[in-house]
Amino acid sequence: MEFTKLQLSDALLKGLKRQEIRTMTPVQQEALPLVLKGKDIVAQAQTGSGKTLSFVIPILESVAKSKFSFQALILVPTRELAKQIADVIRITAFAIPDIKVLTLIGGEPLSLQKEQLERGAHIVVATPGRVIDFIGKDMIRFDTVSQLVLDEADKMLDMGFYDDI
Repeated sequence: MEFTKLQLSDALLKGLKRQEIRTMTPVQQEALPLVLKGKDIVAQAQTGSGKTLSFVIPILESVAKSKFSFQALILVPTRELAKQIADVIRITAFAIPDIKVLTLIGGEPLSLQKEQLERGAHIVVATPGRVIDFIGKDMIRFDTVSQLVLDEADKMLDMGFYDDI
């Protein structure tokens, strides 16, 4: 099935076309119609199956671009995955004006990330440890967050983040 059947915005379709992505993978065919309607899902699929776009597309479609507020949190187990997902978001959203994505990860200055968050980000991709740092220092609020993704939740649990999550 092609993405055009989902009635996505032209800007989002341009982002997919730029990546030469035209048809949905099986996990996208199952997940996207539900998530685009606001349903919560749990999806399991192998690496390379298109899971990331299964949550990135609905986030990009629903984020209020005119509000520079933290609206979606994607929690991931590692810095590398956070950077990878942020890159996918930026590439997919290239034709959507004013979308701001921020990564909150260890190994980078907390003060700089705090400043970036205060300037406004629509989508935050973060590791549990860094989010806990922000919570512990009362540097983050979740009152404007309407979407939460736990990507590779099984790995986060294996890494000991059960209570934190």
